[in-house]
Amino acid sequence: MHQQEKAQILDESGIRRSLTRVAHEIVERNKGVDDLIIVGIRRRGVPLAERLADLIQNIEGTVLKVGKLDITLYRDDLTALSDQPVVHSTDIPYDIMGKKIVLVDDVLFTGRTIRAAMDAIIDIGRPENIQLAVLIDRGHRDLPIRADYIGKNVPTSKKEVIHVNLKEVDGLDNVIIIEDNNE
Repeated sequence: MHQQEKAQILDESGIRRSLTRVAHEIVERNKGVDDLIIVGIRRRGVPLAERLADLIQNIEGTVLKVGKLDITLYRDDLTALSDQPVVHSTDIPYDIMGKKIVLVDDVLFTGRTIRAAMDAIIDIGRPENIQLAVLIDRGHRDLPIRADYIGKNVPTSKKEVIHVNLKEVDGLDNVIIIEDNNE
């Protein structure tokens, strides 16, 4: 598979600015943080959720509950992934009944990951609502799903891949577009 880095979309400070703006939008839209739980979708959604919770704490002075959601068993492409998919733990040790859930993921593409995440949340309990925050929205939906909070819109071709690197997972912070020349 021949892939070549095409461009850097966000550097470390760009990611920080995008998340700071999203944090302010979350507080504004929800008129504060009462009954708000931030839930990161494993893998890179989790550190993004934790960063958003820290930023919101700086704004509001309130420590938010943060959960971690594994959607492996909810994916509609589960059999295409592997005969034995690796399932990580979901860690949402809070009653979500009647709460406002902000799902957090790194890239919104087809919408299938978010559909799976909503199914997983509903299996845990019935929140008042589910909102979606993503660092990058790259378009190309297969499902009628849209983000409530977007760090950056990045129109892409289907031959391009967006890769989000985060310090907590990859050792550096940036967002790059990779050209996949095998399409």
